[in-house]
Amino acid sequence: MATNPTFTQLLRSPTLLLAFGFGSGLSPKAPGTVGTVAAIPLWWLLAQLPLQSYLLIVALAAIVGIVICGRAAEKLGVHDHGGIVWDEFVGFWIAMAALPVTWNSLLFGFVLFRLFDIFKPWPISWLDKKVSGGFGIMIDDVIAGLAAAAVIYVAGMLVA
Repeated sequence: MATNPTFTQLLRSPTLLLAFGFGSGLSPKAPGTVGTVAAIPLWWLLAQLPLQSYLLIVALAAIVGIVICGRAAEKLGVHDHGGIVWDEFVGFWIAMAALPVTWNSLLFGFVLFRLFDIFKPWPISWLDKKVSGGFGIMIDDVIAGLAAAAVIYVAGMLVA
């Protein structure tokens, strides 16, 4: 398969469809950011659930993500292809855990997650370089989401 699949190829492969964030990862520019935008409607749905259910679903999405991202990378022959954005979905959902559904929290969480994901401060950068496979694709975004969540939590403590 070509390293850049078509939308038709995504539709034929549930693994690629999920890994490419329902097609959002096909964006020619900033697929990670576009993938994070695509995760917003699903976050809104998840945010309606009790926190325990939200966290369980996000944990399952992370575990499933290890498999689907790993398989997509193998199928494409490229480790952590830029179009694989399921990791952005999960990282964003982690950053947004327990936040109210407001424009302010959405903007704050989105920007913080993208900053941690793009600039990859340590240990995110180390994980991104040293860990491979589906776990490697997922772990840097999971940690970026946790880092964003920690900043959001501290900011909330300072404001309260």
